[in-house]
Order: sequence, then structure tokens, then C-alpha cells
Amino acid sequence: MTHRYTHGHHESVLRSHNWRTAENSAAYLLPLLEPGTALLDIGCGPGTITADLAQRVAPGPVTAVDASAQVLAVARAEADRRGLANVSFAEADVHRLDFADDSFDVVHAHQVLQHVADPVQALREMRRVCRPGGHVAVRDSDYHGFVWYPQPPELAEWLDLYQRLARANGGEPDAGRRLLGWARAAGFDDVTASSSTWCFASEEDRRWWGGMWADRVRQSAFAAQAQEHGVDPSRLERIAQAWQGWAESPQGWFSVLHGELICRV
Repeated sequence: MTHRYTHGHHESVLRSHNWRTAENSAAYLLPLLEPGTALLDIGCGPGTITADLAQRVAPGPVTAVDASAQVLAVARAEADRRGLANVSFAEADVHRLDFADDSFDVVHAHQVLQHVADPVQALREMRRVCRPGGHVAVRDSDYHGFVWYPQPPELAEWLDLYQRLARANGGEPDAGRRLLGWARAAGFDDVTASSSTWCFASEEDRRWWGGMWADRVRQSAFAAQAQEHGVDPSRLERIAQAWQGWAESPQGWFSVLHGELICRV
């Protein structure tokens, strides 16, 4: 199984990931959490969601894992900044988790399955390390479910390019709609499926979202990978400028669709 992380860890990517909280990215999971819950957070990134979850389940232990040692250092700093004593960190591959069977009450992954080589195997592993009666919770975006206005043609170009790069990297950018099927294939019978959105429409939100994507198109791993696939930098610059133009429009509106699952073990 081979895969490559499409986004990378450029500052513009971490800027996006640092915006995420348990409230805006894991609201579907929060009613299941209580003090004392043992939780595994897979693909923790810079740790903002992890830290929120750790505060909710304290004194329950939280184990945060990611494939990148670089981003784990950022997550550790976030936990230290908040004075959290119930979080530990480790490098891990979700396809082969280095934990014993039945180790956690909740196993959570946000925006992970869209990037992995084998999402069904990842869900099998998440199920294996979750205790009977516990829950596996996953949330992933669905790029073909994104909706925006105004609609400059360059943003349609961006979506097509992102889809092609993500799939070339071994991922599935339309993961949200596939989560339920993947969970069934992984052996889950008791599954609650839902969806939710992020919406960027205020002037502040537009400038943040559009500016972040403009920077990612110009500078992140996405930009480097696009050029590896023969995309001319001038085309990337045109797409980046379209993102900035969208952000400056008082009519600008962008909705990001996510699929969500709560799987009872």
C-alpha cells in the first residue's frame, strides 16, 4: 500500500488545520464523550481538535498519533500550551496500529480516510483497537460536494486538479459519500451516518479561506505536486488569483460538505 499526503505540512496547510476545533469539526462525536473516556485520535495534525477532546474526557487518557513527526511536535506544543497532562503522542500508520486489541473507548479520525491507501483496512484497525461497546468516529470531506458562488472557471479548474492529484497520490477526495460503504466492508453493523458543513461567507471567513487556498496553490505540496504532473506555474498563479478574487467578492459563499459516521463496536 502506497500513498502520498496531497496537502503536505506547509504553513498554509497548518493554518487551516489549526482553525479546527472539536465544536466545528467533531460536533457529531461530542455527546458520546465523558470524563474518563480513553480516546485514540488518529491523524491528529497540529493537535487543536485533540486538545479540545482531551479537555472533555480528562482525566481519561488521550493518545494522539500521526504519520508525521514534524506535525506531532506542533501538537505536543499545543497540549503543553494548554497544560494538558492526559495526552501522549506517537508516530503511527493507521493501516497497522501498534496498539493491543480493545485498548480504547473511542477511536476518532478527522479528515484521514480520504488520504490513506486502504480506508477499509484503516477502519478494520480502528475497530480492532476499540473496546466492545465503544465507538469509532470518522469525518471526511467530499470535494465534489463543495458548492461556491461566484463561480470563476479557475475554481472549477482547481477542483479538477485537486481530484486528479489526490487520486494519483492514492487517496479518495470524495471520501465523505463513501464512508458508510467502507464501514460496512470493514465489518461494522451498527452505524449512524450523518453529514455537516463548514460555511465561509462573512468577509473575515472569505478572506481567510480564499487567502489560505491561494497560498496553498502557490506554495504548498499541492503546488509542487501539480508541477510534477506538468501544470505550468502560470496556471497555478491564475487559480490563486481567482481564489483571491472570490474572497474579495461581497457575494462570496463557500460550503464544504462532510460525511460523518459513528460506528458502535
